[in-house]
This record gives sequence, C-alpha cells and structure tokens, in this order.
Amino acid sequence: MRTQFEFPFHFPLDIEKKYKKAVAYFSMEFAIDQALKIYSGGLGFLAGSHMRSAKSLNQHLVGIGMLWKYGYYDQGRNQDNSMVPIRHEKIYHFLQRTGVRFQVTIEDRGVWVEAYYLAPDVFGSAPVFLLTTDVEGNQEADRAITYQLYDYDTKKKVEQCMILGIGGAILLEKLKWKPQVYHFNEAHAISAAFYLYGQASTFTALKQQIVFTTHTPEEAGNEKHDINFLNHLGFFSGLPLEEVRNLSGNSGELFNHTLAALHLSRKANAVSKLHGEVAREMWKGHPGSCEIIHITNAQKKSFWVDEALELARVSRNIQGLRARKRALKVALFEMVADQCGKLLDPDVLTIVWARRFATYKRPDMLIWELERFRKLMEDQERPVQVIWAGKPYPQDEGAIKIFNDLFYLSHHFSNMAVLTGYELSLSKSLKQGADIWLNTPVVTREASGTSGMTAAMNATLNLSTNDGWVREFAQDQVNSFLLPIATTEDINKTDADNLYRSLLHQVLPTYYEHPELWMKMVLRSMDDVATAFDSDRMAAEYYQRLY
Repeated sequence: MRTQFEFPFHFPLDIEKKYKKAVAYFSMEFAIDQALKIYSGGLGFLAGSHMRSAKSLNQHLVGIGMLWKYGYYDQGRNQDNSMVPIRHEKIYHFLQRTGVRFQVTIEDRGVWVEAYYLAPDVFGSAPVFLLTTDVEGNQEADRAITYQLYDYDTKKKVEQCMILGIGGAILLEKLKWKPQVYHFNEAHAISAAFYLYGQASTFTALKQQIVFTTHTPEEAGNEKHDINFLNHLGFFSGLPLEEVRNLSGNSGELFNHTLAALHLSRKANAVSKLHGEVAREMWKGHPGSCEIIHITNAQKKSFWVDEALELARVSRNIQGLRARKRALKVALFEMVADQCGKLLDPDVLTIVWARRFATYKRPDMLIWELERFRKLMEDQERPVQVIWAGKPYPQDEGAIKIFNDLFYLSHHFSNMAVLTGYELSLSKSLKQGADIWLNTPVVTREASGTSGMTAAMNATLNLSTNDGWVREFAQDQVNSFLLPIATTEDINKTDADNLYRSLLHQVLPTYYEHPELWMKMVLRSMDDVATAFDSDRMAAEYYQRLY
C-alpha cells in the first residue's frame, strides 16, 4: 500500500538515532529511477544514490528538487542520423499532489509554485518534494520556468535557481517541517540563503544552518552573473546590495554563486580527495570562505549491481562470474543491434566510453589518430569492440559535433557503435556489459566521476587517467589499468599515446592471453569498490563530517 502525503508533513520513516538531525537536501536534479526523468548526468546520479542510501540508513533527510515538465531532453536522431534533442511532456502518476501552493516573487511579480511528493516506498528513496511553476494562475513565461532542466536562456536559468532556492525554503515553511541543516548540492539553491537571512537572528546563526557541496572546478559549473541583474529579478529577497556583497564575499558588479555559497556556509565539501586539494587551492585567496573538506562521491551498490554477478563475487565462483558476464554482454548487444544494426560478439573484448559528453572528458581520444584507431579495430588476432554513449548539453555545439563525428565514423566499422538515450537504464546495461570502462578526462578537471564505480561493481575493469575518485581506487594492473599523469607540454598527445600503449601491451594481452589474471583483477576491482564506494558510506559520512 503506497503511503499517502499528509499535511502538515511528518517524516514518514523510522529515524536512526545517530541520523536524527533534520536535513533538507537541495538539488537541481535527481536520478532516482529511469521512470522519473528529472536529471541530466553525474550530479543527478549522485543525488539519486544519496536519496536511496538516506532511506536505507533511516536518515532524517528530505530532498528538495524540481519537477521538469520536459525533463532534460530525450536524445534522438535526425533523418541523417545526426543527434537531435527531443522534448515532450512527462506525466508521472506515481507523484502525489500535496496541495501546497505559494508564490515566489520574481521581478516584482508573484509566480505560483506547487509541490509534488515522491513517497519513500515508490522507488526506495528518502522523501522528495518537487516544485513546478506549470500551474494555473501563471502566464506562459512563468509556467516555462520549470519546463526543461538547465534552460539555455540565462534569465530563465536564474529563475529556476530562485524557484529551487527561495521556493524550496518557502515550501519547508508551508510544510511546517523545520530542518536543522540546509544542504545545497551545488550552488543552484544559494538564493535560499538570502531568504533565510531575513529570518535568522544573526549572520552566524544563518551560517550554522547551511552546508554546501561543490562538484566541479570547471568554469561553466561555477556560475557568475551581474549582481544588478540578479537584484532586479529578486534573487536576494530585497536585501540591499552592499549587504549582499558583505555577506557573500563578492565585491564589484560580478556575483560568483560558488563564492557566495562558501561564504554563507558553515562548512563545504569537495567530492574526492584530489578535488578537495584543487578546490582549496582555487578558493584560498578569498578570506571569509568556509572550510572545504572532501567526502568522496559514491553510488548505491544495491541499485546498480547485477545480483548474479555480486553472488558470484561473494562466493568466489569464477566460472559463474564469467558466464554471467557473458550473458550480460549478450543482453547489451541486443540493444546495440536494435539501435545500430550491428551484431557484436560476446567473446570479444568490449570497451565502453559512456557519460555526459563534454570536451574536457575527451570522448574521442581513441580516434584522434585515425590510422592507429583503424589498426586497433581491424586486428583479427586480438579483436576489440567499442561502444560510445552520452548526452551533450543541447547548446554545446562542440560536444554535439564530436558525438556526430563518432557516429558517422562508426559506419566504417561493424565493431563500433554509438548509442542514444544514455539514461539510468542504458547506463546500467552498458556497465554490466562492458569489459573495459574507458575514462579519459584531463587530470584535475574531473572532480570525482562515478560511472567507473558502478562499472567496477559489475565486473568491468577501469581504464582511466589518474583523476577524481580513480586516484583513491585504482592500482595499475591490480584492479584497473591506470594511465600515468602526463607532464609534457602536449598533454593530449601524451595521454593518447599512453592509452594505446596500455591497450596494446596490457589490456589486450591480459584479456586474451592471461584470462586467469583478468578474472583475478576483476574480483579485486569488485572487492575494492564494494564498500568504500557504496553511497551508504558516503551518506553516513555526510552526517558524521558535514551535518
């Protein structure tokens, strides 16, 4: 029997004593289930696993997010097979209307907001409230605020942040549920801090309530806007700009959202040990910023892992592990055949590169030298198959070009495939069906990454540059294949050379000539990822070290 939402809100789970502190977790996206398409990539995957673990551990935590009418986008193809973003309305009968309705002031007008509720027993998550402006009483422009995740229009995107931040804070008041901690997963919800400041007795009291997770050193992930533009929209809830500057550590006319979050929070965390070092270096020149610790990202193993693979790992059943892995490859290859008309071989080494398409992740490294790639793909003695998947940001023309170039190149190779529709379901299938999970970001630019964790849980070996979470996990030729950190002037060339060196002299010989060693590495990889990178560890650590 599905639990029904009751007003005022009473937390619906039995709370574990050590997790009794009430926490509101604000995130622009949550990847909780394939059926709920309100996420784009890694940030959402991370938040979804956090919600699953919060429920498993009976933590006193509530998610605050957005109900995106069109989601992020559905990835399709034009008539010429180039990628096209498709948007259509999503209707979710498993969400409950709360009846909670209120206004957020934007540009001196009231924008109506309603809240929907995702109960814990629907998908096995902490309770989550999702906000929408697609409601009666709003003009079309205001309805459109919650149409699509990460709208390309700057004004619309800031309005989305205001609905999440200010709207989320108002929602909690309306629910009569008072959190002791407001956790901002990225700086999207920082407008809530200015709203809450109007109610806090002192600045110190405000800071005691707020913690912040920074997820990226990338410029695009640390947003900046003209402070007068934000003020005109009502971002600061009527606070004078000089007071905003003093509170947020921003001077002049440019408002840095991440800097504001660091000034307004009691404590912040980066998402891997390496990212912690990078983040502290990035922000050390800003006095008044809070301490930045690191809590390494993780994923919910029970959601991601194939049960038969896990049983074979625990029982040390090598033959069972090998047989199940082959069956999962067959299942993945049925999807490849359906999308691409290609029949892949489950006995051939299969390499997968799949995650959000972004240029710093270098998805096309394998094809930078086409002759070298052709030689790899045409090797009959030690054959390989390569699959790519992932969603570029719809306005990132460079990333879309890479995606399309890979697809057009795949016409020349029956053992190369480029798939569309990279969401939770396809992601799980790829991780379960791959032999090698290829990860190629520029070192220090991938704050953590998590796709390789869930791949490792499913008997897939990582082949990676030494970045993000990998630095805490990978032991070259023990549980992974690890590229050395490039120190030359041309990092791209060095990394590409090292990638092919590893493939030709380590990966392929181990897979084809030393299968016992391969399976030993697989088991070691599965063992090493099992607990340390399960999000139960991460969610517990958030309570212990951040909340």
